[in-house]
Amino acid sequence: MISEHSSKSLGVTVASTQFAHSNGLRMAYETFGDAHNPTLLLVAGLYNQLVRWPLSFCQELADRGFHVIRFDNRDIGLTDKMDGQAAPGLFKLFLMRRLGWRFKVPYQLEDMAADTIGLLDALGIQSAHIVGMSMGGMISQIAAARYPDRILSLTSIMSTSGVRGVGTASTKVILQMLKPRSKSQTALDIAVETWQMIGSPAYPQSDDEIRAVVVAEHKRSSNPAGYRRQMAAISAAPNRVALLKSIKAPVLIIHGLQDCLVPVSGGIDTAKHIRHARLELFDGMGHTLPEPLLSRFCDLIIENMAQAH
Repeated sequence: MISEHSSKSLGVTVASTQFAHSNGLRMAYETFGDAHNPTLLLVAGLYNQLVRWPLSFCQELADRGFHVIRFDNRDIGLTDKMDGQAAPGLFKLFLMRRLGWRFKVPYQLEDMAADTIGLLDALGIQSAHIVGMSMGGMISQIAAARYPDRILSLTSIMSTSGVRGVGTASTKVILQMLKPRSKSQTALDIAVETWQMIGSPAYPQSDDEIRAVVVAEHKRSSNPAGYRRQMAAISAAPNRVALLKSIKAPVLIIHGLQDCLVPVSGGIDTAKHIRHARLELFDGMGHTLPEPLLSRFCDLIIENMAQAH
């Protein structure tokens, strides 16, 4: 079943937000371009709503001949929340991950990969190219390995392989993420401060620019408990080395050399385990998608998709 919810976005041609049932969830998604063109599925990162995929990026890919779908993962945005399922606190999650302890979580990254395939099923799409950023890259890696007949090509952006010791956030960033809010600070202040810390030094953004994005996202939906549950799924995930080695589709790895949330070692290690992967590193890029690089990213993604048989 598919339903629609009217929305408009900053003068750019965007389909209404729509809803489809996937893997037991009501999932929110938006589309760009002609549905008869090859499908490109965009998988967002940790606690990122679909709007974190820049409109200009989605529109350029659509203008260049692709049917682009961006969607909200489970527990975020307008997609169903997993309310009532508790996750460990952030400090406990970081400690367990560092020590290699196993623990029970509400859901796994594997479940989120199944959600993406379920969305394709709901939309009647047999196969698609997939692009994921950060946690979305992890989900996309799993989808490409587990569903080789459905995923035509994979682009993994600022993500990692799950191998302990690579792609691990710096201590400074971890402390920032665990930082208690002072009496003079709001959640918005913390979000802007964190974004500036993990941002792209060669492509700086003002506090006001960042604040506008965070406020717009918050007005669309807010679910802090979903952040903890998604973080738990990441923390509990085993490394994906065996899965990466099994991927047969064309693979592109994009990573910033100045990424301090998921350092470049994560991208390098991911590429190392996929014999045919293409690795593209960008100086001055952190854990964001800098506007000046978006057209170059589109070029690379399209080149990678062209390798699919």
